[in-house]
Amino acid sequence: MKLFESVPSPRPCHAPPDARETAARPPRPGGIRDVFTPGVDHRVLEVYARARDPHDPLELRDLWLGRVEHELGGDALRPALAETWRASRPRRAVEAEEVLSSRATVRFVKELFNWFFRDDLYGELRDSARYILSSGSIDEERWGLPESLKECIRYALHRDWYGYSDSRGRVPAREAIAAYENARIEGVRYGTENVAITMGGTFAISTLADFVLHGGSRPAAPALCAIPNYPPLVETIARRHDVRLVPLASEGGQTSLEPLIAALTPDTPLVMLQTVGNPTGAAVAEADLARLIRAASPSTVIVLDECHEWLGDYEKRSADRAAPQVVRVSSLSKTWSAPGLKAGWFLADPTFIDEYYEYASSSFGGPPSFFYTVIEVLARLERWLITGVETPGPAEAKEFESSYDIDLARLRNAYRGYRVERLRRAEDLTVLRDAATVRLAEIPGRVLPPRFSINTAVELPGWDDSYRCFRDVLRETGVSVFPGILNFCLSGGVVRVTTARPWDELAPALDRLRIHAAPGLGG
Repeated sequence: MKLFESVPSPRPCHAPPDARETAARPPRPGGIRDVFTPGVDHRVLEVYARARDPHDPLELRDLWLGRVEHELGGDALRPALAETWRASRPRRAVEAEEVLSSRATVRFVKELFNWFFRDDLYGELRDSARYILSSGSIDEERWGLPESLKECIRYALHRDWYGYSDSRGRVPAREAIAAYENARIEGVRYGTENVAITMGGTFAISTLADFVLHGGSRPAAPALCAIPNYPPLVETIARRHDVRLVPLASEGGQTSLEPLIAALTPDTPLVMLQTVGNPTGAAVAEADLARLIRAASPSTVIVLDECHEWLGDYEKRSADRAAPQVVRVSSLSKTWSAPGLKAGWFLADPTFIDEYYEYASSSFGGPPSFFYTVIEVLARLERWLITGVETPGPAEAKEFESSYDIDLARLRNAYRGYRVERLRRAEDLTVLRDAATVRLAEIPGRVLPPRFSINTAVELPGWDDSYRCFRDVLRETGVSVFPGILNFCLSGGVVRVTTARPWDELAPALDRLRIHAAPGLGG
């Protein structure tokens, strides 16, 4: 078998004319929300005030769910939880800063996150969910891994390439990643010594937290985690060190880093920041990111989760992202629609990578060698795409080692398919996101138009609790939305809608939301 010996035709378009026509319309002005602030509201403070032990995350979770069950009245499913809430009483005064600096907050949100998926959405409520817009992932059958990349997996299996490997990943794959990243950042020259291949983004941040925060003298200052954020990422840091949550507001699709910069101290050991927010799709400005990096102590490790940086127009990434204390994390989960492969990489200073090598070789050995070929090929093809290569020539073919036996005609056919599929996929998903924004703004609701990603944040009328909103909307419409509390949106009723679903599912789900939503409905 030769690489690219048989590459199926690219997937067809999956954004129909109706979706394109909808996306071309301007959203209803009154349905747009330009500003989003994930602060701590009275409902969060009330739960902490009523807890017998405000340091017990499971009690906090049960109180939150108990209040929801109590407010649902005759629609409640768990009377015992409702009674837990009714039996509670205010016990103390609580300030927002206590919530943001409490270890229990991180675990409480993670436990609520677990409950949502395990016990509610895919548990007792699964039969109620006719339309699931809460997954945070793409419909892989429509927009999954490009065919050229799936061919690489078949090829690796045929060659039996799944043995032991370097704990940082195979050298040609790391070379390809370095070249790809050099094309994305102005004035930077990464080499293999800057790259470590990992088992996906969440695993990468978990190992980085362990590597940076485990052992040695523990600084008194907490690690800083910007919110909104993804609970497993924050929890993996909080397990190892004190954490302070830092709410970041966004306006006009741009996230302000001022609170994060203000929270820095010379002893801050680690900062974790998603460069594109989840669920808002708002991005950090390069100038603000540069100010954060320059304001931090040289001993402060700044972890940038870049996994949501796609489906948008980028300003040129600055060379500050390659500063010695910055670690940049990427994965195949979002951009290449392959969360189940658990593959990705991070970039860092060579000294950091060398030290991480010892940690990795002692902790987990190395990433799955079976996926090195697909990572190498996607990095090369993607670099050609973003640098304007239309047809690969002999120079591009020579980038691959001789063992691949690359034939120029086969390579051109594979790249042609990849290029068509990647551009078509980005167009489809952008159309669906824009169409959903238009439809959500008509509910009436207040939608936050995302600059990036496949997620859209919306505030449906009448709710001040996002989990209660999820329960009511699911019961009344059969549509599952994602509660903002599960992204550390600690105020209001904002929910997340994942728009990367087939239009024949997305459109009727949005219809149901529009028909049933009305002022005064819900909490």
